[in-house]
Amino acid sequence: MEENVTKLITRRTALMSAAASATLALSLPSRVLAATTHDVEMLNVHPEDRKLRQVFYPRIVTIEPGDTVRFLSTDKGHNSQTTDDMLPAGAEAWKGRINQEVDVTFDTPGFYGYHCLPHYALGMVGLVVVKGDGMMDNLESAKAVKHRGKANAVWEDIWAEVDGMDLMSA
Repeated sequence: MEENVTKLITRRTALMSAAASATLALSLPSRVLAATTHDVEMLNVHPEDRKLRQVFYPRIVTIEPGDTVRFLSTDKGHNSQTTDDMLPAGAEAWKGRINQEVDVTFDTPGFYGYHCLPHYALGMVGLVVVKGDGMMDNLESAKAVKHRGKANAVWEDIWAEVDGMDLMSA
């Protein structure tokens, strides 16, 4: 008899726990349930073009609100941080430490420019595009930011690539 009571309690507890988990899952926004982590490597040499040095790979990432970008310290001597005036209104800036992985979750749609502080003038820059309503609001202001050294030419290439993308379906 005691064994049957234990089984009943265990079965009842399991069913109640499953019901609570299902209720919690249904109450969360779908973007939280479907959130994805995207990896961006911080590299000394591009993996496909050895002539390119000090790069983020990939240098453009298109994501959904609620997704996370993980900046991986694949090679030593790099960080990831926001570039001034290259964030959507209300978005939070980030500044990773040298040689440290940093995870950034993006909730505000728009264009986020970032760079590696020690290698910014060498063109180590990248872009996160967060899709959604208002995505295009900061595009022109982000494009208008002036950069120093080789970063300026790399940004021209990035913006040309963005102009060729179908961001509404990407």
